[in-house]
Amino acid sequence: MEQATTDTDRRQIPLCDSAQLSDGGRAVAFDVLLAGQACRAFAIRYQGAVHAYLNRCTHVAMEMDYQEGRFFDDSGEWLLCATHGAVYQPDTGDCAGGPCRGGLVKIALLERDGMVYWCPDDRLKPVEF
Repeated sequence: MEQATTDTDRRQIPLCDSAQLSDGGRAVAFDVLLAGQACRAFAIRYQGAVHAYLNRCTHVAMEMDYQEGRFFDDSGEWLLCATHGAVYQPDTGDCAGGPCRGGLVKIALLERDGMVYWCPDDRLKPVEF
């Protein structure tokens, strides 16, 4: 009989101190492998919870931030693609307006003991050097 995998069973890669992510503030960037290709990803905090996504607009596959680590609009309520104006919900990555074609690729995070960890899966793997 197989056992269910829990968050503590999966590999956890430290991303940053929890204090580095503030609600509606700057993101912490990190690299992932998607189908063997290196891509940028980002972690944010929204309404007290941490979230992470692939840094790739669903309208045209290019990075979304207008300045390094800047994804939120001025209100801190929406994630924006600086190039296309696509708008995404920070807690789900779902399209909320503009030319997006679906939602952002969500990445599993875990926060505990003052640290934020990325939990790689079969689809998104760490970039190993």
